Amino acid sequence: MAANPPAPSTPPIAADHPGVPELFAVLAYGEISAFYRLAEEAQLAPTLEGRVALAKMAAAEMNHFETLETALTERGADPYEAMAPFTEALDAYHRSTNPSTWLESMVKAYVGDGIAADFYREVADVLPEEVGVIVRDVLAETGHSQFVVEQVRNAVQNDRKSRDRLALWGRRLLGEAITQAQFVMAQRDELTELVISSTGDLNGIVALFDRMQDSHTERMAVLGLN
Repeated sequence: MAANPPAPSTPPIAADHPGVPELFAVLAYGEISAFYRLAEEAQLAPTLEGRVALAKMAAAEMNHFETLETALTERGADPYEAMAPFTEALDAYHRSTNPSTWLESMVKAYVGDGIAADFYREVADVLPEEVGVIVRDVLAETGHSQFVVEQVRNAVQNDRKSRDRLALWGRRLLGEAITQAQFVMAQRDELTELVISSTGDLNGIVALFDRMQDSHTERMAVLGLN
């Protein structure tokens, strides 16, 4: 009996796929939004050390934005026109997850940004190297995660009430992030096609969201909020 033919592999994603500029654009608006958010939330810091830490994190986000701005320009796109379709969804996410305390801002900086990074890194892993390297670069750790971890763990170590409240906050961040990611994909066909190409099919997207939830649980445990 003849062997079954091998299943066709997913065709490689081209570097000029129309979803690539959209990916750069949504990342760019995410970075500039994070810059303004961190700069504003630095005012919640109870110490000078905390204000400086958030200022450094904000500066790193601005550097990432400039990398994406350059990448969009080199592809012949106007960065501001390219970002415009994504402002509503990302602004809605930040409005619905506006921290009211220093610890909430720390959890959002570590967990909330990590959720988005998990999503885009998986897409980046199947992109052509010249595209994927840009995405991975702007999603790289800013070098201040240990500061955030220490702040949160020390605060909740002997405070059950704060720990429970921040655990609920973390779940809210996950739910809002996934909701907005689904909204963006529903509105942008090229970006959705790019994500589907990277995951294989719609079932692959479901599996991606499951993996994001697993990573979220791990981050919460690192913060002492499991």
